[in-house]
Amino acid sequence: MTLADPKLLANIRVVLTRTSHPGNIGAAMRAMKTMGLSQLVLVSPAIFPNSQADAMAAGATDLLAQARVCATLAEALADTTLVLGVSARRRDIVAEVLTPPEAATRLLTEAQVAPVALVFGNETSGMSNEELSLCQGLVTIAANPDYSSLNLAAAVQVLSYEIRQAWLEHANWPTPEMDAATGDEVERFYAHLETTLVELDFLNHGSPGKLMLKLRWLFARTRLAKEEVNILRGILTAAQAAKRAARQAQNS
Repeated sequence: MTLADPKLLANIRVVLTRTSHPGNIGAAMRAMKTMGLSQLVLVSPAIFPNSQADAMAAGATDLLAQARVCATLAEALADTTLVLGVSARRRDIVAEVLTPPEAATRLLTEAQVAPVALVFGNETSGMSNEELSLCQGLVTIAANPDYSSLNLAAAVQVLSYEIRQAWLEHANWPTPEMDAATGDEVERFYAHLETTLVELDFLNHGSPGKLMLKLRWLFARTRLAKEEVNILRGILTAAQAAKRAARQAQNS
């Protein structure tokens, strides 16, 4: 692996969720391009494409034109194995709270083997609890506590800069510690978990309420490997089979 290898930066995805102002999208793309990042994904933007986004992107309109738009955050993260959300709140949801340099190191390490993502929330409300439940860690920027409001594009610039500096400074990266499950694999596990809990009469069908969200936070804190997802789904399948067999016996 060499410093000139573009794979690491190309495997780092910046995801903007529910952006309100198209100018922020363009400014974020410009911030990314100055640091060598190119993968921008937009989740349910209020307005896009838009001339204001093009104007703020300046010389990055080529990459802006390639930005992918998704209906949901889960869709945007389907093939990723590590997701870090940029947020200053709800630190109890995930196990890790990282500084920008720490986040850059984690992202670059994991980007050796699979796509990873850095998620930014809405300009006004930030990331929702549901969005945070899709993250395995949080990144916080040590801003002035008396005035910590940071523009979206400025936050993207800070993280993009740290990623580039880490990329330039390290000739070699350690091998990722685990064969992490992708976002899509984890989402299929959650769907299986919800179905099973309904069948076991532990969860009310159609209104999972806060329980499933709390379970998502629980597993997000542990960060699941592919093998662990397979084991858990095997347990769920066995529980379903046992429940169905018991019902059949009662009805016979």
